[in-house]
Amino acid sequence: MTPPHSSQQSPVPDAGSGAPNGSAPEAAQRRDWPAYFDRMEGKPPRETLIEASAAFDEPGFGVDLGCGAGRDTQELLERGWRVWACDGSEDGLRRARENPVCAGGLDSGSLELSLASFEQIAAGEVTLPSCNLLNASFALPFCPPGCFGQLWTAIDVAIRPGGRFSGQFFGERDSWAILEDRTHLTRPETLALFEAYVIEHLREEDRASTQPDLPHKHWHVFHVVARKRADSHPSA
Repeated sequence: MTPPHSSQQSPVPDAGSGAPNGSAPEAAQRRDWPAYFDRMEGKPPRETLIEASAAFDEPGFGVDLGCGAGRDTQELLERGWRVWACDGSEDGLRRARENPVCAGGLDSGSLELSLASFEQIAAGEVTLPSCNLLNASFALPFCPPGCFGQLWTAIDVAIRPGGRFSGQFFGERDSWAILEDRTHLTRPETLALFEAYVIEHLREEDRASTQPDLPHKHWHVFHVVARKRADSHPSA
C-alpha cells in the first residue's frame, strides 16, 4: 500500500437550506431520500468517480452502488462505460430512469438498474457483478454496522484485479457517528479495507459545516480512490 495523501481542505458540498424539505444533509440524516434527491438535483458527478474512471486507458464495466438519481451513472455512460447500478430507493431509480442519458443507456443495453439494499447484498440475496470499477459515492456510511463486513466482502470480490474502487467513508468524528444505523470508521479501519489495493488518492476531511444558515454538522469523511493489485485474490 502506498502512503496516502491527506488534507484537511476538500469539499463535502454543504447543500443550502430554503426548500420546504430542508437541506440535503438534513434529509440524508433522516433517510428522506426523495427530499435529498430534490436538494441534490443538477449536482455534478463526484470528483472521486471522475478521477477513478479517468485512470483507465479505456472504458470497461462499472458498478454504481447506491446510485441514487444517477448523477455518477450518467458520467460513466457518457465516458463509454457499461454500467450496473443499484439503489435501495425506488424514487431514486425512477429519477435515474427519467435521466435522458440513463434512459438511453437502458435502451441500448449499456445500463442495468436494480433495486437492491445493502442488507440484500450483504446477505447474498443480490450478487454484485464482476467489474473494473466499483463506485460508492457517499453511500457506504448508510450501511448498518452489523452487515458492513459482509457488504465490503461482496464489494472486494466484485472488483477485478487491476480494477478500482471510488467512494467515501465517514469517520468517527462525524456528527452522525452517534446514529446507530450508520457505519463510521477510524482512519486505520478505513485503510485496513485496502490491504490488497494501492491507494491512489486519500483525502481526509474533518471540518464543520461552512454555511451558517444550516444546522451545525461536523463532517469527517475519507474520500478514496484505490486500485486492486493485479496479484490479489478474491476474499473468502
